[in-house]
Amino acid sequence: MKRSIIYPVISENLSLVREGIHSACVNAGRNPQEITVVAISKGRVLGQIEEAIALGIHNIGESKVQEALPKYNALRAPQGVMWHMVGRLQTNKVKDAVGIFDLIHSLDSLRLALEINRQAGRLGKVQDVLVEIKTSPEEAKSGLGPDEAPEAIKQMAELKNINIQGLMTIAPQADNPERARPYFRMLRKLQDKINAKRDTHNALHILSMGMSGDFQIAIEEGATMVRLGRAIFEGQDKCSALE
Repeated sequence: MKRSIIYPVISENLSLVREGIHSACVNAGRNPQEITVVAISKGRVLGQIEEAIALGIHNIGESKVQEALPKYNALRAPQGVMWHMVGRLQTNKVKDAVGIFDLIHSLDSLRLALEINRQAGRLGKVQDVLVEIKTSPEEAKSGLGPDEAPEAIKQMAELKNINIQGLMTIAPQADNPERARPYFRMLRKLQDKINAKRDTHNALHILSMGMSGDFQIAIEEGATMVRLGRAIFEGQDKCSALE
């Protein structure tokens, strides 16, 4: 009999995640259907990813192209599953990234936009992207500053092989999730500012913000996409093997 691995903790965690999303949406007067969960599979084995997909996860995120490639190839891109690049993207990795990712969250410069546009053009593809915004003063964070973003996005929008879907940010780590609220609010205000000068057809409709420790706050502040790793996969050693 084919060996199969079951990770019950993933099912338990997803139930808690969905409860958390529902609670945050109730607080904000929003519909939970507006929220997309991207399961961050960095460092996870194929069995865990397959389990998450079987339990209704349709979006898988990776932070490094070289880690994503073997997983993508092994899973043979299951129908209905979208792949997300959520980590910093180097220009020398763009060719491979454009080949496998449906949405790149970390477009942080015009230089990178030009390379994504070039590689997407070679594949005859229009690459969906999010522009990463640096909402915090932390030096380790990358992204465009809120003040420079509107003009940069205007220039990027002229590239024919990229499609800017929205914005992404990473809030500073903190013990209290409430401390992330100002950074998420800043991104939402920037979205409103940019959309005020764009027609409805070209509006930035995705706000990718919020991770395992602060996703409920992000949802209350307008997130449409949350990136969850620990909240879904933690406790991965608690699995059972069935013969």
